[in-house]
Amino acid sequence: MSTNQTIYLDYAANTPVDKEVLDAFVDATTKYYGNPNSTHGIGIEAKEQIDNSTKNIINNFKEKYKIDDNMELIYTSGSSESNNLAIKGVATSYRENGKHIITTFLEHSSVSSPLTKLKEKGYEIDLVNINTRGEVDLQHLKELLRQDTILVSISSVDSEIGTIQPIEEIAKIIKDYPNCFLHVDCTQSIGKIDINLGNVDLISFAPHKFYGLNGSGGLLKKKEIVLEPLINGGASTSIYRSGTPVTGQIIAMDKAISLAVQNQENRSKYVETLNSKLREALSRYDKVQINTISTQNPYILNLSINGVKATQFKQELENYGVCISIKSACSVVISPSRSVMAITHDRKRALSSWRISLSHLVTTDQIDEFIKIFDLCYKNFNIN
Repeated sequence: MSTNQTIYLDYAANTPVDKEVLDAFVDATTKYYGNPNSTHGIGIEAKEQIDNSTKNIINNFKEKYKIDDNMELIYTSGSSESNNLAIKGVATSYRENGKHIITTFLEHSSVSSPLTKLKEKGYEIDLVNINTRGEVDLQHLKELLRQDTILVSISSVDSEIGTIQPIEEIAKIIKDYPNCFLHVDCTQSIGKIDINLGNVDLISFAPHKFYGLNGSGGLLKKKEIVLEPLINGGASTSIYRSGTPVTGQIIAMDKAISLAVQNQENRSKYVETLNSKLREALSRYDKVQINTISTQNPYILNLSINGVKATQFKQELENYGVCISIKSACSVVISPSRSVMAITHDRKRALSSWRISLSHLVTTDQIDEFIKIFDLCYKNFNIN
């Protein structure tokens, strides 16, 4: 049996572009077609638009997320590039201060992979413990920090189980180590939750997670921090990232972050009602284990079904037109969820886990339909 309706519940992986954002992109691409690096009138006009959008984006981050006044924005192709630039850039530029870096088990592959590469080059990578709520163990972090620690890299929100990390407390601890920078991957938090980033040194984000365009991203950093560029070439909007700036993408990013900030509170409250409805319905099933402990972040709900592999249940849901993810879209599907393993220490439960990620675009009717479909799938596996 299949349904004609597609129920998309994978908004942590990608969001549809908002019409206002798309209109801003089309309008800017048509009007400001000059190369912003050019010195003629049309190029200068494009650069002025970019400069204006850059100011708007930084101001929105200041007002909503309390970033430091002394921040600059580097435009990238997405969070993966931003994470790589932050990690490799700091590691190379500050290697004389030390080669010790701290991160967690929970990071996206665009954080863990560059750290693996650095380890091959002689850097020492320590993984801070995670408690049973999925949060960083602050005492263990204190124990790991050293005078030669140059970077701590931690995501603000875990992309698989949705745990919100105590970034303010982490930042306060790191302030006692003047040679250490704090990099926070905010890919899953911007436009969704309130978070104080006032003492954070480097911030990665991507608008395709909050109804902006794919293929664009940003890295906010304190101006005094020097980074070794990933891409070398001529001067651009930043000395840290060469290439012709895409005026339309930058103006679209400005629009996306503006809309996200303006609507964050109302959207979050609505999504809370969807999350509560799902939790209540799914908790009725004996074999369902809800892995997302905290309800602070309503956008992600991770669960396991005892005795059923996640890949199998995902396929069954797809037969009825439901789109969910087993883990982060960039993860290896057949491996157990590192996040669920970290909090439960149960490999079978981690292999059975999958993620529902919500949006203000999801209707209550869709949630009702999903619950009916879930019940059919659950019964199809003859789960007793």
